[in-house]
Amino acid sequence: MTGGSGGSRAPLDVIATSLQRERQRIGLSLAEVARRAGVAKSTLSQLESGSGNPSVETLWALSVALNVPFGQLVQPQRPTVQVIRAGEGPAVASEQADYVATLLASCPPNARRDIYLISAQPGNPRESDPHMPGVVEHVVLSAGRALVGVAEDPVELYPGDYIAYPGDVAHVFKALEPDTVAVLVSEHV
Repeated sequence: MTGGSGGSRAPLDVIATSLQRERQRIGLSLAEVARRAGVAKSTLSQLESGSGNPSVETLWALSVALNVPFGQLVQPQRPTVQVIRAGEGPAVASEQADYVATLLASCPPNARRDIYLISAQPGNPRESDPHMPGVVEHVVLSAGRALVGVAEDPVELYPGDYIAYPGDVAHVFKALEPDTVAVLVSEHV
């Protein structure tokens, strides 16, 4: 990308990283992105390796083929940091059990998962009906003790234990000790 008088060049390594990241995000081959953008496969290969001299037209065509804003290809990606302090975040309580799910991170575009902080007390279990087909739930127990998993055969977990189970069948979370805490990741396909 050549600039006009006194213009600066977008760093090739940023462009290379951006092109690779966005192409992999949408799951297309080098040849398919090149075809969609109307550029030579060798040109795209050079750009992804950090060499070449891309024009604004080439980068614009690639941004359209990848369905991303032009600036996303030429500006370094800035890390996004999100902090939710204990006791903050949208919390939803169960009607049947002493069980609270606090949403920590909802599923962003092109990702397929939600993350929850679970706090539960002994008593009635949290019995969940099957979710959408293909959902898998992952639980890491942080404190306490609990029976977690498929309703017909839950597994007893201790702090540090991890379990993954199909969320598209009936499943349960039953605290066995006061102040049981877990992180639950609901993965959607």
